[in-house]
Amino acid sequence: MPQISSLFVTRLYRARLDEHAPAIDSSELEASCYAIYEDDEAGQEWCETEGYPGYTSYASLTDLPWRFPIFADLVKALDAHVAAFAEDLEFDLGDGKLVLEDIWINILPEGGTHSSHLHPHAVISGTTYVAMPEGASALKLEDPRSARMMAAPPRRKNAREELRTFIYAKPTVGDVLLWESWLRHEVPMNMADDEERISVSFNYKWVDP
Repeated sequence: MPQISSLFVTRLYRARLDEHAPAIDSSELEASCYAIYEDDEAGQEWCETEGYPGYTSYASLTDLPWRFPIFADLVKALDAHVAAFAEDLEFDLGDGKLVLEDIWINILPEGGTHSSHLHPHAVISGTTYVAMPEGASALKLEDPRSARMMAAPPRRKNAREELRTFIYAKPTVGDVLLWESWLRHEVPMNMADDEERISVSFNYKWVDP
């Protein structure tokens, strides 16, 4: 009998944000995201100049935990989740550790998308979800082998999850998703009727003293 094994596994971490911290009020977090958006003229201008749909604080603000205490609480929770994921990945961090590098807000209106991308220079990336109205898009994750499949035929629609070319992870409010930063991902079109999809994304880097 043949022996078939799976090699080079891609891991996706999914948990409730408050599993590692006191509950963070999603309505307060949502209100904080909107308050930051309203005050962030530089971020709004960047989004307009770059043709980014909706709003992101990625290019304008680097101090969200300082601006609002709820973001400081959020980072504490994320630190614990990232530590748990790093343990699952069996990273040998030596005397170093994984620390937050960037954290930013995403407000995606109806019809908005975020094209396929990855996060260079980071180790673990992720998102926690603040508002996911009916019709809000899932996170689309791409098989990292796609560029090397060359003449391979497509997979069957009912293929096992680990063999599919794309995985759609449908989060709910309060979920946190983590993946290794080299994993290409995107946000398909937000189909929520006149409602915005709100999330907070982040990168963690390896600091080796």
